[in-house]
Amino acid sequence: MEEVIGMLNDIIWSNALIVLCLGTGLYFSIRTRFLQVRHIKEMFRLLFDGKSSESGVSSFQALSMSLAGRVGTGNIAGVATAIAFGGPGALFWMWMVAFLGASTAFVEATLAQIYKEKHLGEFRGGPAFYIERGLGVKWFGILFAIVSIISAGVLLPGVQANSVADGIQNAFEIETWKSGIVVALIFGAIVFGGVKRIAKFTEFVVPIMAIGYILIVLVIIAIDIDQLPGVIALVFKSAFNMEAGFGAVFGLAIQWGVKRGIYSNEAGQGTAPHIAAAANVSHPTKQGLVQSFSVYIDTLLVCSATGFMLLITGKYNVQNPVLGADGATQFLYQGAENVSAGPGFTQSAMDSVFPGFGSYFVAIALFFFAFTTILAYYYIAETNIAYLTRNLNSPIYSHLLKVLMMVVIMYGSINQAKLAWNIGDLGVGLMAWFNIIAIILLQKPALLALKDYEKQRKAGKDPVFNPEDIGVSNAHIWNTINKNKEE
Repeated sequence: MEEVIGMLNDIIWSNALIVLCLGTGLYFSIRTRFLQVRHIKEMFRLLFDGKSSESGVSSFQALSMSLAGRVGTGNIAGVATAIAFGGPGALFWMWMVAFLGASTAFVEATLAQIYKEKHLGEFRGGPAFYIERGLGVKWFGILFAIVSIISAGVLLPGVQANSVADGIQNAFEIETWKSGIVVALIFGAIVFGGVKRIAKFTEFVVPIMAIGYILIVLVIIAIDIDQLPGVIALVFKSAFNMEAGFGAVFGLAIQWGVKRGIYSNEAGQGTAPHIAAAANVSHPTKQGLVQSFSVYIDTLLVCSATGFMLLITGKYNVQNPVLGADGATQFLYQGAENVSAGPGFTQSAMDSVFPGFGSYFVAIALFFFAFTTILAYYYIAETNIAYLTRNLNSPIYSHLLKVLMMVVIMYGSINQAKLAWNIGDLGVGLMAWFNIIAIILLQKPALLALKDYEKQRKAGKDPVFNPEDIGVSNAHIWNTINKNKEE
């Protein structure tokens, strides 16, 4: 099985996808005149814009739910594996994916808002919806929905559960299968309470866990702040093959940086648009800008914090892609002996500064990071089930999904880490291919919405979206939304 998954990953994660991800981000950055820079102040302002309603969640709740999906094991274990296989330069390429990907995140989130629908009284949307309504290609929408259910419901949760179980075993010596059962039961208790319970849980947990983690890491960096300039120089030199010690992994730095960058911040992957569509806002661009900002929070803040901590403490390994004469793994750098790539690096780094505390803290942080991500995956998979079964109005399919994901969580927790990550990469790659192609074909409505938003803001208005005014068709939900506001 491992060989088959590896072969599929080699096909899906070929250089073509790397170029597509970076190229699409650059293209949308140019088309939007680098909105990720121009509208940073507006992004801050919009974080608390909009209130929750019976149909949708507030902008902040949508941000928290999307961060729940973005901020996960990729920020702790993912950064570690990127450095392990791509060297310190991989961190730079994660930054590039975040900077360029912020524009991609804007386009996909804005499209999700434009073409959202109401299902069982709640706003629902995402790539499958905008592919059908915007592109008018229903079979493509159905295909994406199926791929999303498989990826978010089956392939991706196992990675999160595996990292949680691994981290807890390292810190507390609790067997992985026991952690798997506990995580699965807590997951079931929350998701059987509905989408609103997920929103409330993530709104409370995500800010606390992200701020707490960053503060601890900043303390570690501050202790050896004199090393920071050298670490930053190492990242840039390694990223452009100017560091002789890591020359053997130069190409891998780009590959792993992009792969882990997309896995972490999800820009272009097509997962965040499902959550963006649930926001109750007066104009799609508002949620598009909020989702752009969430990419920055994920990668430029949380991932960078982990990367700097690993490099400053030296508690990481960089694997030589060329095996030794006896077939054994060799290292270009080895600062964490007998520690496998993943959460163990981060735990070793924290323990080197705070002995006896670091491993426990990372294990707890991993639990919350990964658990909220699993909740986001559930919401994504459930949204696509709602898309496929919207004419049936039956909850049975979502209940089956909940049970299936509980099984996946338990299986993922006892799986081998390498296989779990390969399965997760497969899910990310599949969704990214489908979604990026879709948003390239369907970019015009998002760009028109941005132009309309900027025009209304310049006139001193609180922008309201009327799709017909800017030539966007088949966005019927907005007529109802505007009518209800008038009443």
